[in-house]
Amino acid sequence: MHIVANLQLFQSVNQAEKQAENLPAALAVNAEGAPAYALSPRHQLAQYAATGCLNSTFYASAEAQLATVLELCKAIDPRFIAQTAVYCRERGHMKDMPALLVAVLAGQGTQQLAPAFARVIDNGKMLRNFVQILRSGAVGRKSLGTRPKKLVQAWLNNASEQVLLAASVGNAPSLADVVKMVHPKPQEAWRAAFFAWLIGKEYHTADLPPALNAFERYKVDPSLPVPPVPFQMLTALPLSAEQWAQIARQGGWQMLRMNLNTFARHGVFGIDGMAELIADKLRDPQAIARAKVFPYQLMSACMAAGDSVPAIVKAALEQALEISLLNVPQVAGKVVVCPDVSGSMSSPVSGYRGSATSSMRCIDVAALVAAAMLRKNPSTVVLPFEQNVVECELDAENSVMENAAKLAAIGGGGTNCSAPLARMNWKNIPADLVIFVSDNESWVDGKRGGATATMHQWQKFKRHNPQARMVCIDIAPHATTQACEREDILNIGGFSDEVFKMIALFACGQLDPAHWVGEIEAIDVRLV
Repeated sequence: MHIVANLQLFQSVNQAEKQAENLPAALAVNAEGAPAYALSPRHQLAQYAATGCLNSTFYASAEAQLATVLELCKAIDPRFIAQTAVYCRERGHMKDMPALLVAVLAGQGTQQLAPAFARVIDNGKMLRNFVQILRSGAVGRKSLGTRPKKLVQAWLNNASEQVLLAASVGNAPSLADVVKMVHPKPQEAWRAAFFAWLIGKEYHTADLPPALNAFERYKVDPSLPVPPVPFQMLTALPLSAEQWAQIARQGGWQMLRMNLNTFARHGVFGIDGMAELIADKLRDPQAIARAKVFPYQLMSACMAAGDSVPAIVKAALEQALEISLLNVPQVAGKVVVCPDVSGSMSSPVSGYRGSATSSMRCIDVAALVAAAMLRKNPSTVVLPFEQNVVECELDAENSVMENAAKLAAIGGGGTNCSAPLARMNWKNIPADLVIFVSDNESWVDGKRGGATATMHQWQKFKRHNPQARMVCIDIAPHATTQACEREDILNIGGFSDEVFKMIALFACGQLDPAHWVGEIEAIDVRLV
């Protein structure tokens, strides 16, 4: 009997072996000293910048991150620095990092400074961050300089009363410090009176703008209605629980979400009906839609709510989280999510910031992505991993918080990014899209020479799933990855709700080979 070889089969096997031989060698090392791929300087800047994280993380100190970003900026053209700053502010809603990048442009004296400043410095907090960074000497100077000074003056002379009032809250530097520094020359009487009030000079009470005038009258007569000023301006006053309740009634959706613990401390929830009123506002679908809120913000709020916040309010936050899933795009095809549950993932997602450290950990973000994708795509397979794949039963019908809690409770062990792909190859699990959520510090599967184990396993997976794509979300800022850039691989640094949109675009082939860097490069930073 003659055995006829399946030429097509052997040809495909030989082709796969040839492709494996052609995989690029991992010539860099990650923070664990294991083989990894170095990202391009532009992609590295995007990775660091999009985390918005200038605080100590599991693997890097704040000083090391700052030094890396400043060094990267030396090798990158100012236009891309400006585009990255705008991207991080407008789409990632970051604060410190975009202000730093605009300060870098100020230090370089480039023409991109003005348009970047106009887009990034969009509130008083951002203005104060910008001034603080410039004066610190971090970007090579300790004075504002002529052009930055004019930009700050113009901002002060054009901001509305409400924007200026919000900007007056905070220190290091305070808005008063900034005004004394740049000496704005206001054209309107109300603005001149506002600046005089701010820095402690004489002013005509009649010239004060309406909200500030009401605030000054309220300080004299607390029986008057609570003025429409930032509630932080009222905290030094002896407010009653009922007055705090009035502040809560006047507050917008985002303000309520961010200050639940403050209201609890001041007795608001002890007033009949206030817990129910705030809960109703938080779970109002129309208010959620107007606020354009995504799951990440709401999960952060759920985790930050203290024990003194009533159960009905916490339940409303969870309901709002479920409603916000409508904003998460659905992905066509079979999806596999691989959340990293190793020990390093227990660090805060925005780094260690002392008393201001976020309660949201890297592992919580990984769990959120898995739970959100499971809700939008019920057939999603979730493969949590550390040294190996960890068994964890999730139910698409459960709430996001329930599923996220199950995953987050696994935590521990070393990191092996190739483990889920090895499991998929072993079990012959198909997929159109594979999503990794990790800090990319894989070391259990590290070996010297050649490609990473992740790339070998991905190449093997592609033999049977030739159209598959892979997204690697690196939650912490790093300059390396376990999967090199290709048309079928997207590396994303940091996390915000914008990531859900990018995953959907990449999955349906609407991101070009430049991927994430291409998204940043598409931003127009010219002055209009």
